[in-house]
Amino acid sequence: MITDTQIERWLREDLGMNDVNNKISGSTTGQVVVKESGTIAGVDVATAVFEYLDADVTQHVSDGDVVDEGDVVVTVEGVISALLRAERVALNLLGHASGIATKTSKAVCRAREHNPDITIAATRKTTPGLREIEKHAVVAGGGDTHRLNLSHMVMVKENHISEMGLEHAVEHFQERTSFTTKIEVETETYEEALIAADTSADIILLDNFSPNEIERVVEDTDPSVILEASGGITVETVDEYANTGVDVISMGSLTHSVNSLDVSFYTGDIPAEL
Repeated sequence: MITDTQIERWLREDLGMNDVNNKISGSTTGQVVVKESGTIAGVDVATAVFEYLDADVTQHVSDGDVVDEGDVVVTVEGVISALLRAERVALNLLGHASGIATKTSKAVCRAREHNPDITIAATRKTTPGLREIEKHAVVAGGGDTHRLNLSHMVMVKENHISEMGLEHAVEHFQERTSFTTKIEVETETYEEALIAADTSADIILLDNFSPNEIERVVEDTDPSVILEASGGITVETVDEYANTGVDVISMGSLTHSVNSLDVSFYTGDIPAEL
């Protein structure tokens, strides 16, 4: 849920001390247009930015829709100075979210060609202040949010294991969490993964395992334990990991290494050649 406070902060950051660029009188109609194909996300966020400055907005697509070059995302009507003030903030958020959705969709499609049941998930490697938008964009692209914050799940990581030992660490958190809270253990070797699978953990994270190593763990663990692969996996290599039989592939690159989708704002006629 995007708040007015967030929008005001974004707009103030862009406005600076004295904006003379947008001091134009009168009203107009403008359109946000896609300049390359992809999966759209952030439509409601862009709409909220324009509406915050009293523009009337008509949405032509929804988050998760596949768009092509020249497609109109939203049409806005309002005071020229207000539309121009909202333009860059709205486009930045829309383009960024759509870039994430597009990359996620590519990863999901490629992985499911090899494993129709695979889940492609994001991580907590998000931009501070934009996590909600970025995680929503992952969902728009067909992915899974993974945990939204630290309270959603316990992750027993290498530092926990170093301090307490794997089995003791799982027991420690099991005693302190609700029955509704899942526990995931991050492992770095085949042997460690098997030890974790014998605890009460719900999910085993295979961190930086090769596809061959993952296949070995899949063969030697109970199918009831969820296995997640992570660590440097890209859209180009995701199919190799999907073939292993792992349940989940989490990819930090979905949010931390993404190109924004190219979108522009036009008042008047849209150029024939974008």
